[in-house]
Amino acid sequence: MEFYRAEPTAVTSWRMAVLMGANSRTYKFALGEALLEFAEQGRDAVSLRELAIPYALRLAERAERYPQGPLASVGGASDFLAQLKASGPESLEAGAPTDRLTRAAVESMPGMVMQKFHNLRGVGAVAHRFYDLTGKGAARQVVLRPELKTVAVHAAALRAELHARWSVVETCFDATLGRELISAGVVLSADGQQLLAPIRRVAVAGARAALIGFQHGRCFYCRIPVGDTLRSVHVDHVYPFSLMKTGAWAGPDLNGVWNLVVACAGCNLTKSARLPTPAEVTRLLHRNDAIAASPHPLRRALELSMSDTAGAPATTSDARAAFVRQVDTVATDRGLQ
Repeated sequence: MEFYRAEPTAVTSWRMAVLMGANSRTYKFALGEALLEFAEQGRDAVSLRELAIPYALRLAERAERYPQGPLASVGGASDFLAQLKASGPESLEAGAPTDRLTRAAVESMPGMVMQKFHNLRGVGAVAHRFYDLTGKGAARQVVLRPELKTVAVHAAALRAELHARWSVVETCFDATLGRELISAGVVLSADGQQLLAPIRRVAVAGARAALIGFQHGRCFYCRIPVGDTLRSVHVDHVYPFSLMKTGAWAGPDLNGVWNLVVACAGCNLTKSARLPTPAEVTRLLHRNDAIAASPHPLRRALELSMSDTAGAPATTSDARAAFVRQVDTVATDRGLQ
């Protein structure tokens, strides 16, 4: 909840639901995208069937590449993932979900994803609600609350964050990639721009879109919102990566999730290769605590990249603070600053 207290807005509640909620399947992301789509249209309410159409179609599109839930969790023919597998190809060919898939979505959404969207495991409901489900049977309506329209003003950026998180989660369900992601987290590409699966080095998601939500959509340094396109923002090393090229570096890998932030172009260029200020170190610790509140595998990548000298992952805020203090000591020794 520290993440929410730092910026108590509807957008933060949305980010908490998308970035920090449990992910047994990917339904939450499909629902989030469908909600944004109707909110951008200025709708105040939609029928449950209307909402089910983009929801089901987005899942069919994603299921073409990766499973949308653990394969072992798929039940009988009535399970929505089984329905998705059976009707997905025909839906994609038609450009719309089949009647069968739409009906399956209408039947399953209320008691499944719509009931859980606002809730975080171990925390309870987020501070803002974005919709209410009213009526019964075929007359069910989804009332889109004003909070959702507030969120939709930032739809482009929030959709990019949602897609990045969706990519990370669905990759965990892939039989050939999931186990390594859950055990080892993601790693960063050499240029810091992509999150990769650690063994096969398959690109999972862009680092900017995956990280910016944990900074409330703001530049790490000046704290000004970076805008909705992310085109003018950079991924930056808080402790400059150039330290590792001095020949005297005795600290950990600086190209880790723990040390990567999103910054506007002006701040990134101005900062250059200087060490962070004490205030920036504190901000980095808070940002990392926010990532640590998210589910696997981004959290796992953070914990492992901040392991202590004995190899124990940094699973607590105190351990992460001790790790950064050690990095700071190494960076300021021998005139490396």
